[in-house]
Amino acid sequence: MAFKLAKYLPIIDWGRRYKGETFVNDGIAAVIVTIMLIPQSLAYALLAGLPPQVGLYASILPLVAYAIFGTSRAMAVGPVAVISLMTAVAAGKIAAQGTPEYIAVALLLALISGLMLLVMGLFRLGFIANFLSHPVISGFITASGLLIAVSQLKHILGVSASGHNLIEMLHALVTSLPQTNFPTLIIGVVSTAFLFWVRRGMKPLLMKVGLSDRLASIGTKIGPVIAVVIAIIVVASLGLADRGVNIVGNIPKGLPSLSVPEFDLELWRSLLASSLIIAVIGFVESISVAQTLAAKRRQRIDPDQELIGLGAANVAGAFSGGYPVTGGFARSAVNFDAGAETPAAGAMTAIGIALATLFLTPLLYFLPIATLAATIIVAVLSLVNIADIRQAWAYSKADFAAMIATIIVTLTVGVEAGVLSGVVLSIALFLYRSSRPHFAIVGQVRDTEHFRNIARHNVITNPKVLTLRIDKSLYFANARYMEDAIYDLIYNKPEIEHVILMCSAVNDVDFSALESLEAINERLATANIKFHLSEVKGPVMDRLEKSHLLSQLTGAVHLSQLDAIKATSGTSHGTELDFHL
Repeated sequence: MAFKLAKYLPIIDWGRRYKGETFVNDGIAAVIVTIMLIPQSLAYALLAGLPPQVGLYASILPLVAYAIFGTSRAMAVGPVAVISLMTAVAAGKIAAQGTPEYIAVALLLALISGLMLLVMGLFRLGFIANFLSHPVISGFITASGLLIAVSQLKHILGVSASGHNLIEMLHALVTSLPQTNFPTLIIGVVSTAFLFWVRRGMKPLLMKVGLSDRLASIGTKIGPVIAVVIAIIVVASLGLADRGVNIVGNIPKGLPSLSVPEFDLELWRSLLASSLIIAVIGFVESISVAQTLAAKRRQRIDPDQELIGLGAANVAGAFSGGYPVTGGFARSAVNFDAGAETPAAGAMTAIGIALATLFLTPLLYFLPIATLAATIIVAVLSLVNIADIRQAWAYSKADFAAMIATIIVTLTVGVEAGVLSGVVLSIALFLYRSSRPHFAIVGQVRDTEHFRNIARHNVITNPKVLTLRIDKSLYFANARYMEDAIYDLIYNKPEIEHVILMCSAVNDVDFSALESLEAINERLATANIKFHLSEVKGPVMDRLEKSHLLSQLTGAVHLSQLDAIKATSGTSHGTELDFHL
């Protein structure tokens, strides 16, 4: 009973071994992540079109919920850039930013996506995320990074500009250039330049003054806090708020009140698609981070339990004034490097954020929006992965096409359309490739029991025996292609007496493929050609034994390809053929 309970409540497993030393390590990590998370939470709430305090609220109870249900020891859950952008897009379809209805929609997105994640976890449906291939995810994140960076330029310029895609955003920015607020521009440019320098130059500087590599890396992560503090001092001391510099202003003090998201059946129905995309994208991003960090410590991540952990985190956020959250790579890496040993570090971070909402929010009054925008721009430009695009082009033109299509649609139409188009194209390309499987005529490598492609190796063949190796499982989409391939190979070749289908790469044969095999057997029989199978795997053989194919087979089923050659040729040697690439 305790084991079953621990399966769904990982806190029981690691909690029973919790020690004082672990508490100290988790506490140190929590302090560092809290310092990093405060400006991030404010910035990502801005990106989501929500009041800044909502970002803080989304970093309290969700972290506690994940600490209870999540399996990653180093995952730091909270608002992230891509999910914030998707929240803004989905909520913007229903209500205008700044309205109570908009905030209510953001809460509902957290609740619905959280419930979806919980259901997927309970029914072990984590495989749904597999429909998002790496090229699609990479293309989507790259395009989202560009969209987010461009969307924040209006805050750097201090102008009003909006748009639903890259073209609209750029047009609005260009037409708004005459209204640029120069104090805001200076703050934004300097903040951005400083944050870029922090990423490259701060660590070497800290190491020069004597800090270890680990401490210097952690110190680099608090660069945004330094930028925030300096920007607040400059704006307050120079009175720049009176000169048109947009500031955060008054952030309500205190913890979020527990609330129940609105239940409106029509509204829920309209948010289902957006919530599913947010849930799946969030899970894919989170699980990749969790598995990467877990591998470094040889720990295990349970994907289905991670669905439950993320689902609980989002549901908790929905009832505490937050919006959709997931695991973020940057803060999780900091959490890991700072020495976090258990999810308790996340719960301690939640305490730190809660204390900040109680006591620190008045100090953020003069924080310029331009500095938060600079924080977002610097963070998301690291998501733009040009190397992946080049690698996809060199490795697979089909995957490159899926990636580019995702990028183009995301930039020109929107994030949801980009994901959907990428998924549809990936599935279409998969079906096309699997419907035309690679096949090879094989022969025996001299003085061995190995059989290889005649186009790649010097092999021995018998002109009376044709051996075809299919390198794919057989199913409805490629069954007819296999038939045509065999018929084409025996056309006008009266010397062929035996056809052997080498099934070493066939893991499954569905009913359509079974009918094709039966049709091949019958058609070859009319041409006085015997049809054989070799190296059929056990599970496939189990299914074939339930059919009429084996009893009607004109040839036989052979354990190995060598046995098939001996049975059909009377010898393992025939005529040697020399083929080279």
